[in-house]
Amino acid sequence: MSITPLMPVYPRCGFRPVRGDHCHLIGEDGRRYLDFAAGIAVNLLGHSHPGLIGAIQKQAETLMHVSNLYGSPQGEHLAQRLVDLTFADTVFFTNSGAEAVECAIKTVRAYHQHEGNDHKFEIITFKNAFHGRTMATISASNQEKMHKGFMPLLPGFKYVDFDDLEGAKAAIGPNTAGFLVEPVQGEGGIRPASQEFIQGLRALADEHDLLLALDEVQCGVARTGTMYAYEQYGIVPDVVASAKGLGGGFPIGACLATEKAARGMVIGTHGSTYGGNPLAMAAAEAVLDAVANDAFLGEVRSKADRLRSRLEQFIGNYPELFESVRGMGLMLGLKLKAEPRGLVAHLRDNHQLLTVAAGDNTLRLVPPLVIDDSHIDEFIEKLSAGAASYLAEPADK
Repeated sequence: MSITPLMPVYPRCGFRPVRGDHCHLIGEDGRRYLDFAAGIAVNLLGHSHPGLIGAIQKQAETLMHVSNLYGSPQGEHLAQRLVDLTFADTVFFTNSGAEAVECAIKTVRAYHQHEGNDHKFEIITFKNAFHGRTMATISASNQEKMHKGFMPLLPGFKYVDFDDLEGAKAAIGPNTAGFLVEPVQGEGGIRPASQEFIQGLRALADEHDLLLALDEVQCGVARTGTMYAYEQYGIVPDVVASAKGLGGGFPIGACLATEKAARGMVIGTHGSTYGGNPLAMAAAEAVLDAVANDAFLGEVRSKADRLRSRLEQFIGNYPELFESVRGMGLMLGLKLKAEPRGLVAHLRDNHQLLTVAAGDNTLRLVPPLVIDDSHIDEFIEKLSAGAASYLAEPADK
């Protein structure tokens, strides 16, 4: 048996996109698909945004990559913009969300160990989280499906139920260095944390001199209607991992931190060959040009309210299939009464509607942030037709 040229770690479907047009993808056969997956919350400006395309083209003609051994005017400018837009005092650029979370983990540990407190290494994380696919990030996640085949895990992580403040408090011990949490669990089922939980973690961190690190890889960069979701919880984090939408489709991640939290991240402690390359910086600058303003963020919130209202009205027509709508901003989930992958495939293959499955029987809806009412209308029309035909299929689907 011969292995495929692409390592067979993905169960790839038959849809093969070759071109993007705003909020649609076009397959090899020329059919148009409404994209409410957006590369799993990545293509926040859609697939043909002139500002993003132009910035990448212009930078590619000028300078794509140099070593981080040299000064970086492009990186310095983008880092300053992120500092000005957020809680952060400093930024480290990566190529992916997993790398941004890795940097966050190292930052949390280095905060204590830089001062000689080598025993403070344990990070409290939360069940059903998804932090990435590296050894450290799968170790930070309690999902057995991610662990299988890669044992032993890295030590230093303790799992607690999501949104369980008392459980988090009870887990604190002499080795605890901090918390790592998604304000909105994405892969775990589009589950927003409660205000009491996030605010309580902040208070516990302050009380015990721990760091509060947020994984906003999926929910950050305007996805929830604010630049970062932590703003809606009324707290200031110590560290935030960001990626996905930050490059609008170009690979980039960032670890944002306060000066205090980054006290251990000194020369020689961390690095990246490609992180912060000029091409990635140009892409992220174009994204911030588009989204980092009150008008755009207000539109995201307005569109999210309209879409959510339509969904809540819609699911009442199919009580045998749907349970509820949840999420924040344009990071929404439809909770199903059964496993969602069959419906995801049915909507894709029969109604040219792209969605994403998530945990807890959830259909994940993370469209480009530039959708308009016509896309919402098209989505509801396709979803309605898809739900009706899905329920009409034989019971052994």
